[in-house]
Amino acid sequence: TIGGWKNSDDSSKGKFELTSGKYKGDSGLQSSQDAKFYASSDKFKKSFSNEGKDLVLSYSVTHEQDIDCGGGYIKMMPAFEQGEFNGETTYNVMFGPDICGATKKIHLIFQYKGTNLLWKKEPRCESDTLTHFYTMVLKPDNTYEVYVDKDKKESGKLEEDWEFLKPKTIPDPEDKKPEDWVDDAEMVDPEDKKPEDWDKEPEKIVDPDAAKPEDWDDEEDGE
Repeated sequence: TIGGWKNSDDSSKGKFELTSGKYKGDSGLQSSQDAKFYASSDKFKKSFSNEGKDLVLSYSVTHEQDIDCGGGYIKMMPAFEQGEFNGETTYNVMFGPDICGATKKIHLIFQYKGTNLLWKKEPRCESDTLTHFYTMVLKPDNTYEVYVDKDKKESGKLEEDWEFLKPKTIPDPEDKKPEDWVDDAEMVDPEDKKPEDWDKEPEKIVDPDAAKPEDWDDEEDGE
């Protein structure tokens, strides 16, 4: 246990250490082994409700190494056994940077009715070795804002950027084409025919409003 933070009892997980890191600033949790998954948690002193109020989730992340693949998420969760914390533990919100190859994005995932809802947007996260401050603000009117180092990266409505609501229309699994359905976008109309006076019309007609340009030369340009 580090302060109130407890590492998972899962022996396959890496262990966080309390250190100020190479920049010698404020102390924080630091991963101690490469190529490991980590899970550490601390309990709220008491339960709370954000009904009618802004919910602000904010923390700082420092990747001292130029990592190729890794994330630094923070999760907000209902009560659970801290020693059993793992990737399958139920959470309400997951927020933070995800770096893997060319993918460098900020995750913001909400759990709703047993389903983890992925963000439709993929704002870019920071990928250097400096400390960056990630903040999510959830408002009572069902809108949200995401900041990195106090700069707004995204904002919008929950119902538009996550699948909280069921779609208004869904495909009918029993639907099928009629037997006489034709896939061609266009087809010849067998009943189509030319108007009676079609061949009487000349191929070209004189434009009554046409006039020669002022610099027209009949010998060079033709009459």
